[in-house]
Amino acid sequence: MRLWICIALLSMALCASADRPAFLQGIARAGQFVRDAVGGARDMYRAYSDMREANYRGADKYFHARGNYDAARRGPGGAWAAKVISDAREGWQSSVSGRGAEDTRADQEANAWGRRGGDPNRYRPKGLPSKY
Repeated sequence: MRLWICIALLSMALCASADRPAFLQGIARAGQFVRDAVGGARDMYRAYSDMREANYRGADKYFHARGNYDAARRGPGGAWAAKVISDAREGWQSSVSGRGAEDTRADQEANAWGRRGGDPNRYRPKGLPSKY
């Protein structure tokens, strides 16, 4: 009986340390991508909420860069979510807000800067409360 218990424990130890099959690794990577994407969407929403709360003139580029930066730091899923959300937002705003192509281009530049890992404080306006 002790022999079988030792064999069972040894088998479990070997199986636990073995590499996963490629199929399971793919599922794990896909799951991580989805978790990153959801977290990235949450980061983008938090930056948007802070921008609305701050209601500070000239701070929109900072919040665009910060949301994209935070989302991209989560990984490929977060960067993907940030790009999709940013592109959709700018596409919608350029047709509705009437601020013009120049503002859309500047917003997209701030979005890309944040996704590449650039410091969002590059776009931080003077006087913006330290809470943000």
